[in-house]
Amino acid sequence: MTSKEARPLRILSEYLQPATEFRNYEVKNTIVFFGSARIRSPAETKRILREAKNKPLTRLEKKQHENLKKTARYYRECKQLAFRMTRWSKSLPKGYAKFLVTTGGGPGIMEAANRGASLAKGLSIGLNIKLPHEQQPNQWITPHLSLDFNYFFMRKYWLMHPARALVIFPGGFGTMDELFELFTLRQTGKMDKPVPIVIYGTQYWKELLRFEVFTEWGMINEEDLDMMHFSDDVEDAYQFLTESLSKLHSLPVVEENK
Repeated sequence: MTSKEARPLRILSEYLQPATEFRNYEVKNTIVFFGSARIRSPAETKRILREAKNKPLTRLEKKQHENLKKTARYYRECKQLAFRMTRWSKSLPKGYAKFLVTTGGGPGIMEAANRGASLAKGLSIGLNIKLPHEQQPNQWITPHLSLDFNYFFMRKYWLMHPARALVIFPGGFGTMDELFELFTLRQTGKMDKPVPIVIYGTQYWKELLRFEVFTEWGMINEEDLDMMHFSDDVEDAYQFLTESLSKLHSLPVVEENK
């Protein structure tokens, strides 16, 4: 099974196993959370900053530590948003398909989203990728919905295929790759229905990418920018997602129990 000749079988197994588990758990709709594995929880951030307090730091390290304080909120807010989206999904009347929080299965933002769903006593999915440095699935994923992948493209398929909404928190190359693949699928109509996209963390994304440049150079249409909803607030992101999903999937209006 580890030979070159068996590669088609390995690829097929990475299609069939998730299909079986999703069928067993009646997974049809997901809300995918993307973001950096390097974003720390508020408690871990305090520990790192405390340990570094009396150490000499380079200019880059000082800047990274300043930003570490800013990114800790993303962990907290991601957990809150995943909690509320899970509780909203669970409150939908019987007969309506549920929306399960799904992540790449690792630490950081992925852990925060799975943790939020778990705290809301809901199922959540983690699609972990095997890496040289052994990314381990986080502890908050529903056990039978914690799946390991060797191939990025099969993992991406199962992240995107059942996705009905996406939330993109600050991240690195992996998050950028997923973000632009998502835009391409939306732009080219390869997704069955419009998928609401929340870009969370305006300062980070505006500093990193000036999306308007695409239109100024004529590389995309101006309306393509309407695919994105920028947000810096859990309440705003929650309202956008629930209202968009309710409209797109003809769902009843559900009052949130706060």
